[in-house]
Amino acid sequence: MRGLSDRVRALKPSATVAVNAKAMALRRQGVDLIAMTAGEPDFDTPAFVKEAAIRALAAGKTKYAPPAGIPELREAISAKFKRENGLDIPPEATVVTVGGKQALFNLFQAILNPGDEVIVIGPYWVSYPEMVRFAEGVPVEVRTGPESGFIPDPAEIEHRITARTKAIVVNSPGNPTGAVYPKEVLVAIAELANKYDLYIVSDEIYEHLIYEGEHFSPGLVAPERTITVNGAAKAFAMTGWRIGYAGGPREVIQGIIDVSSQSTTSPDTIAQWAMVEALNNVEEAQKFIQMAREAYRARREIIVEGLNALGLPTPRVSGAFYVLSDVSRIHPDEGQAALRLLEEARVAVVPGTDFAAPRHVRFSYATGEAQIQEALRRIAAIL
Repeated sequence: MRGLSDRVRALKPSATVAVNAKAMALRRQGVDLIAMTAGEPDFDTPAFVKEAAIRALAAGKTKYAPPAGIPELREAISAKFKRENGLDIPPEATVVTVGGKQALFNLFQAILNPGDEVIVIGPYWVSYPEMVRFAEGVPVEVRTGPESGFIPDPAEIEHRITARTKAIVVNSPGNPTGAVYPKEVLVAIAELANKYDLYIVSDEIYEHLIYEGEHFSPGLVAPERTITVNGAAKAFAMTGWRIGYAGGPREVIQGIIDVSSQSTTSPDTIAQWAMVEALNNVEEAQKFIQMAREAYRARREIIVEGLNALGLPTPRVSGAFYVLSDVSRIHPDEGQAALRLLEEARVAVVPGTDFAAPRHVRFSYATGEAQIQEALRRIAAIL
């Protein structure tokens, strides 16, 4: 019998990708639109990284790579984990993937059996629960709110643990909230993994975009149970290069590699050589990251102050480049509020529905200050 599988029929398309695609289509039609949808830095990839890709191309490094990634990049990832996170993860316990998204997707395929539960802390990135469901797992939500700065209570997480719980997903700094979890909270969550023999899936893709406080990797507390996921997209403005990576228990990493071997095989070889340079040229990398972080910090101040001044409550969180704003004043339904912003203000945002953030929309401030100011003026006009 022809037709799509039940699991594909049940799969929700990414709301972020869908809204951003609509915004891009309107722009192509000549609509004067300010898109604050995608989590994509507006900076160009650093010159020293692009030059490494050109050298790799000239040297003929254009062949297939191993499913785990080229050895030089796995070594660079291992060194990065030690240098920046204090994690002792050898190269053979790392894997390179087609973006951080594939690392997460393959990870859930590798560890979940039908009915296994995965705790996700909401508001959450839209893909976490869908990836879990696609692997026949069951996402279990733990909600947080703006009153706590979107910081979870470890006791509430423990309350949701059952005999079927397999993993806890941690995303700090977080998408869509921008929340940075305090060290004591991350330690407490990691200790739950040790206590109940669970995996921690630590998505640290925004680790370099912290404006107050410091980054802490839960793998320091639960090294045998933590899979640390990261990538090139946010820190190095390499979204289109599609390089992600993960490190953790060797059995799990091998499972991710096995899934890759039967799907993508490996990421782009030239992009992998560029990433080697991004990780190993520490001096140039830090210059770029510092420049970008300071720019985002200034943008955060503008958008948080501006939205609050318009009567749209917006917490001043400490990381990533997103804010969640309560748009009840525009419309009590976040989807209708986002539609009104798009159609009347010509400002594209992502409704909080699939983030588990009712009444809120997500603004990405990975765009220039002038565009943020103009967006605020347009929103003021419709209010």
